[in-house]
Amino acid sequence: QVQLVESGGGLVQPGGSLRLSCAASGFTLGAYAMGWFRQVPGKGREGVSCMGSSDGTTYYADSVKGRFTISRDTAKNTVYLQMNSLGPEDTGIYYCATEFVSGSCTSRYTEYDYWGQGTQVTVSS
Repeated sequence: QVQLVESGGGLVQPGGSLRLSCAASGFTLGAYAMGWFRQVPGKGREGVSCMGSSDGTTYYADSVKGRFTISRDTAKNTVYLQMNSLGPEDTGIYYCATEFVSGSCTSRYTEYDYWGQGTQVTVSS
């Protein structure tokens, strides 16, 4: 049974950092593409970052380039999202997801097959 469990969200002041974790079970993380998405009320689910399966190709939304870093630890079957220089615009529910078909990194949420429950990130003073 495929399961994704996010953790690491919380309340942080502007300029601060958080590291989100997504623990995967039921499949080998390195064999599939992994993505991070965020959603705020009234807006669609935005692709924040992703990592392809075979070559580890990464993608970052323009809004997070230079501030966020995606990584994975295959021994722990966990993918991470390091978020630095956070601002109020980064507030939202962050989800990790896995794509089982192509293994390619994509920002389109419709391409992903399994999702975690989400973790809330709030950036506020």
